[in-house]
Amino acid sequence: MTSTALHALDPTSSPATQLKEKLAKCYYLLAQKGMDDRTYTHLSTRLPCENAYYIYPLGLLFEEVTPDKLIKVDFDGNIIEGAETRFNRTGYVIHSSVYKARPEINAVFHLHTTAGVAVSCMRQGLLPLSQFALHFHNRLTTHDYNALNLDLESQGAQLVKDLGPTHKAMLLKNHGTMTCGKTSEEALFYMLFLEEACKVQVAALSAGFNNLSFPSKSICEQAYQGMTNFEQSEIGKRDFDAQCRVITFPWH
Repeated sequence: MTSTALHALDPTSSPATQLKEKLAKCYYLLAQKGMDDRTYTHLSTRLPCENAYYIYPLGLLFEEVTPDKLIKVDFDGNIIEGAETRFNRTGYVIHSSVYKARPEINAVFHLHTTAGVAVSCMRQGLLPLSQFALHFHNRLTTHDYNALNLDLESQGAQLVKDLGPTHKAMLLKNHGTMTCGKTSEEALFYMLFLEEACKVQVAALSAGFNNLSFPSKSICEQAYQGMTNFEQSEIGKRDFDAQCRVITFPWH
């Protein structure tokens, strides 16, 4: 087990350095949980007061990502810091579109986990079967599958429209999941709960739909409000810090 001090962010480092450190840790944490998909999914974090964000270069595994390997990309998909060997248009359309439309969003995570893809294939979407799922009660949107997201104007615009003006989580039908947050910690928080909700749903449906029980709509909303109030500010930070305390990151 590692010490708290070892993984605490250096308060004297620049905001950009701290953002890169947190994002790299999110990549590594998800890799350790087996939630990556080789080189095909991506996490990003926006730089405040800039039309740019950090993302990993196409071709790395999540577990290979370190702060110094992250690249800086503007909202048009131009690399302005770092380099990659192949242009990742799919990733840039998803992340750039959300950042342009939602200025309060500073992190966007997109994954293809088995459970997340499985639930994205279900016509009924995410069901209120577990407390994990109630984090998203009436607040999870969907986006129809349209092959690879390669066009910023048409496909990117539809993605943003489907996400809506306030929601922070989405099922991309037959494709995967996406979560957003004011911070990387918040985006990770929602992604981990969405993953657990999807796992529970896949497992519960093995018993047959008619054998399932559901909380009432009023209880679902009460649970959502209670969990939201419990987290208060800095959503996800407590969990993020706790996970970092017991992980040895390879760049430390």
